[in-house]
Amino acid sequence: MTLAERLQADLRSAMRDRDELRRETLRMATAAAYSAEKQARRPLSDDELVGVLSREVKTRRESVEAYRRAGREELAGKEEREIAVLKQYLPEPLGEDELRTMVHAAIDETGALSARDMGKVMAVLSPRTRGRADGKQVSALVARELAQRDLAAHEHERA
Repeated sequence: MTLAERLQADLRSAMRDRDELRRETLRMATAAAYSAEKQARRPLSDDELVGVLSREVKTRRESVEAYRRAGREELAGKEEREIAVLKQYLPEPLGEDELRTMVHAAIDETGALSARDMGKVMAVLSPRTRGRADGKQVSALVARELAQRDLAAHEHERA
C-alpha cells in the first residue's frame, strides 16, 4: 500500500469513527498533496509525499511558536495534536549521532573544505534526511562541521 493510499484509507476510517481532529488533519494533508500533484502534473512518489507532509508539520510547528508567543495555548495544543497525527506517516526521525554520521559522510563524499561548499553538502544530504530531520538542524550541523574543518585546515597551514 502506498503512502497516498494509506492516507486515503485512514481518512475514510476517521470519517467513519467521527474523529474530527484526525479527519480534518488528513483532509488538509491530502489537499496539500493534491495541490503538489497538480503542480507536478503527475502522481507523487512516496518520497515526494513525505516532503509534503514534512512541510505540513513544519508549518504547524511555526504556528505553535506563534500561538505560544501570543498566549493562545489552546490553539498551540490543537496544532501539536495535528503534528502528532501527521508524524504517524513520516519515517522514523534520525538520532543526533546518526545525523552527525550522515553529515560527515556527505562532507567526505563532496570533498567540501569550507563554508563555501555548504550548498554541495546540503544538496547531497537533503534528499537523505527529508522527513527524518529538521532542515535547520541539518544545516546548522553542516555549518558547524565545515567551520571546524576550515579552522583545522588553517591551523595546519600555519604549522
